[in-house]
Amino acid sequence: MRPEVHHLGSTRSRLADLAETLSRQDHTRYEGRIVAVKGLMVEASGPPQAMALGARATVEAAEGAARLEIVGYRDGRALLMPFETVEGLRAGARLVFEGTSPMISPSQSWLGRVVDAFGGPVDGGPPMADGSHPRLLKGIPPPAHTRVRVGTRMETGIRALDAFCALCTGQRMGIFSGSGVGKSVLMSQLAQGAAADIVVIGLIGERGREVNEFIEDTLGVEGLRRSVVVVATSDESSLKRRQAAYTTLAVAEHFRDQGLQVLCLFDSVTRFAMAQREIGLATGEPPTTKGYTPTVFAELPKLLERAGPGAPNPSSIAGSITGLFTVLVDGGDHDEPVADAVRGILDGHLVLERAIAERGRFPALNVLKSVSRLMPECHSPEEQLLVKDAKRALAAYADMEELIRLGAYRRGADATTDRAIELAEPLEAFLTQAKHERSTFEETFGRLSDILHGPATP
Repeated sequence: MRPEVHHLGSTRSRLADLAETLSRQDHTRYEGRIVAVKGLMVEASGPPQAMALGARATVEAAEGAARLEIVGYRDGRALLMPFETVEGLRAGARLVFEGTSPMISPSQSWLGRVVDAFGGPVDGGPPMADGSHPRLLKGIPPPAHTRVRVGTRMETGIRALDAFCALCTGQRMGIFSGSGVGKSVLMSQLAQGAAADIVVIGLIGERGREVNEFIEDTLGVEGLRRSVVVVATSDESSLKRRQAAYTTLAVAEHFRDQGLQVLCLFDSVTRFAMAQREIGLATGEPPTTKGYTPTVFAELPKLLERAGPGAPNPSSIAGSITGLFTVLVDGGDHDEPVADAVRGILDGHLVLERAIAERGRFPALNVLKSVSRLMPECHSPEEQLLVKDAKRALAAYADMEELIRLGAYRRGADATTDRAIELAEPLEAFLTQAKHERSTFEETFGRLSDILHGPATP
């Protein structure tokens, strides 16, 4: 009898979840009309109670139903932008407004899949089952006082990170990089080797040809097996690119609230900001620095704060989202508006440099310019001494590098520089790591200790 009782209880639980979901739905049907189409903007009239900011609508277009979102108001009319294209829309066409806030319903069946901004499969696989708990796309970060503390350090398997810029579970880091400096490879190394339960990857504004390359070659079968990949390519509308960013965090929040440790890899914040800039300019917002509108800097913290430690669930288990967000630095300018804003929100930053990549060292991480604000909590006192000693040698060599290469420095002039020269090649080899190579914490610090102090005598 016990199995039957358990089955009955499980069925009742599912029915209760379904009833709760249905209770949230607004079944009232509201209609409006398109008044004008100007550029990317659609002006519409309709009942005020249906035209809330962010509400969705559908309209019959030449190529089927088109989806739109209300992004502003002007002269008593709603301003909408289409998720696809304005082609085929016409004045007088009937709009049907949706009565609920945009939501998605992730589930375990999403693992190993590639989805679009709406959570639909784009990998040619079968439809995915919806979960029983729909989530708002634009979720609200947990209140600060309910969040648990950042957890213990997370092993990434990448020596340069684990030694010099260690991550803790629930920490949020930025990866600041130009194009073609090895950012995608670093993300794949994290997806394959980081000690996380689930990996959620957002490819926002990615080049279309690179999506399959990243999934099949860079991420690989093993990396994809425990991952959910959300994709919005650069040719898709600004609304889709922005929504893909919200979808990425909503999926990560779903698994976090199950008490799991989630690694969220987000590429890139800059393209999210560009999408928001396009929307803001189209609605008439005034441009500020480099054309970015005020809503860009209002949306950035709302998005980034969704990552991090969660609140304990009913089982008193608190999951977390460890977030790594890439930022494209224009011409190596790390003080451009988006980079500056993101650096002030996150818990540290990793700097990938083109000059390091050009000499063949990958990951091209500049450990002297990279900062993890939780480093003191990550390493033991002995490990911190090793890191400080290595950084001191790297800094001394960087200060004298030009003179050393020109032959203007003579050995014996300075003991610190002499030691830095001796350690330069071993440390360079330590920081260089092949794509599929992994190192444990023990191996990482054991090797670093051998470089700095010589192998331990048996």
